[in-house]
Amino acid sequence: MTGPVPGGTEGAEAAVLAFARRPGSTPRVARLVALDFDGTLAPLVDDPSASTMTPAARSAVDRLAALAARPVPTGGDELRLALVSGRNLTDLAARSGVPAGTYLVGSHGAETGRVAAHGVDAVPLRLTDAQADSLERLREGLQDAVDGRRGAWVQDKPSAAVLHTRLCDADDARAAAADADAVAARLGLHAMHGKDVVEIAVVPTSKGIAVERLRQELEEGDERLRGLVLYAGDDTTDEAAFEVLGPGDLGVKVGPGATRASERVADADALAALLERLADALEA
Repeated sequence: MTGPVPGGTEGAEAAVLAFARRPGSTPRVARLVALDFDGTLAPLVDDPSASTMTPAARSAVDRLAALAARPVPTGGDELRLALVSGRNLTDLAARSGVPAGTYLVGSHGAETGRVAAHGVDAVPLRLTDAQADSLERLREGLQDAVDGRRGAWVQDKPSAAVLHTRLCDADDARAAAADADAVAARLGLHAMHGKDVVEIAVVPTSKGIAVERLRQELEEGDERLRGLVLYAGDDTTDEAAFEVLGPGDLGVKVGPGATRASERVADADALAALLERLADALEA
């Protein structure tokens, strides 16, 4: 679906209550609540290092994390909480400060881990020699794209480089993005366009791939278990996650813009209220 989503906050509340109910033909359910961070739980800011969840979002996330940490009774439903972000894993863990047990997906799916009491248990990310060479040339190309353009800068990630243009004037932003696309094409890589960013990775991935992987882990080893996903995000890069959702799942778009999500809320605090309603229903 594209364009305005029918049914505003009331429709989203009804949808989240339906998500909390177990389908009649399913013996057990494992629910995954997967959330983008920037623009979804934390308002977008010019300085990414200053990004932080709203108090309402923090409260809702902590409450869901506590529910996910409860022992699962025999035959009971499971709940898992994950953050799925374009940020690298270390940065995501530091900025979000989510409780132990929360799953983290960074760099649009290239990095994965889980928050533990001592830090983050991360799956090692290893690049091939060819990928490492491409990453070096990518960084050089993007640096050329920002040279002479005030406000544009390049962020390095373990498997990607990101052009940021939020602080540019419109003409420089367009020109820098076009140069970034040219660099990606020259290296045979895919350029992901988000809000004032162009991210180019040497490891093929997307938030959709990441969500599907998390669902598979939920269902692995138990044929009777059905994995259901609630995904919330605000950016164009989140559309890949909305695209993989199926019957029984729930996609929530945060803010304006065309989307494949079935529901929409206005901002981080509206999403927090929706997550609190989900927690109420799961506790009932």
